[in-house]
Amino acid sequence: MEIVFVTDFVCPYCIVAEEALKQALAETGMQAVIKIHPYELTEEPKERVDTYHDEKRKAGYQVLVEPAKELGLDMKLPPAVVPRPYTRLAFEGWHYAEEKGVGDAYADSVYRAYFIDEKDIGQVDVLAELAASVGLDTEEFRRVLAEGTYTQVQKAAVAHAKKDLDIHHVPTVYINGKEADFAMYQKENWVQFLTNQKVEAEEAEEPTEFFGCGPNGCM
Repeated sequence: MEIVFVTDFVCPYCIVAEEALKQALAETGMQAVIKIHPYELTEEPKERVDTYHDEKRKAGYQVLVEPAKELGLDMKLPPAVVPRPYTRLAFEGWHYAEEKGVGDAYADSVYRAYFIDEKDIGQVDVLAELAASVGLDTEEFRRVLAEGTYTQVQKAAVAHAKKDLDIHHVPTVYINGKEADFAMYQKENWVQFLTNQKVEAEEAEEPTEFFGCGPNGCM
């Protein structure tokens, strides 16, 4: 089973849904390849948003509180990082990490740095620290970010998600090439899905309510 997970590092629904999926795969023993596809909620030079003082967003994020606790994620919803960081550099670092074979570990460290440790993942120093934590050469890491080695690769990936795939929110999940019309934030939901090998929400007895983030906000 191949799972493509379209995500942004500053989307709280993404980290919870992906962690729930990983834990469900571990529990069921099922084999699946999870591939990240980048999506930037706020592309430069669009003005960054202040999610920390947005009461409407805070209220919406409460749907994630219990699922996050059950998954062992001590998340700040939202983190006290103002304004919310751009994620282009973080993803450029991910492309580099992917080539070095530690893309998943790096991505996990970026999610957790932002949502648990409340670090500004738009800063090179923060990203270099995370790169070092997964065994990457920090000098080379800084160089590829400074030189924009993966800038065009990242821009092309985001353009593909937004224009070619016409994705308007994250997380968006593709299973064996087919878009799944749902997002699930609890391990038990994923276990049931994986066990029954269902692909579309309407096949379930009770469709899962969707929550996620798009360029114009979260819901």
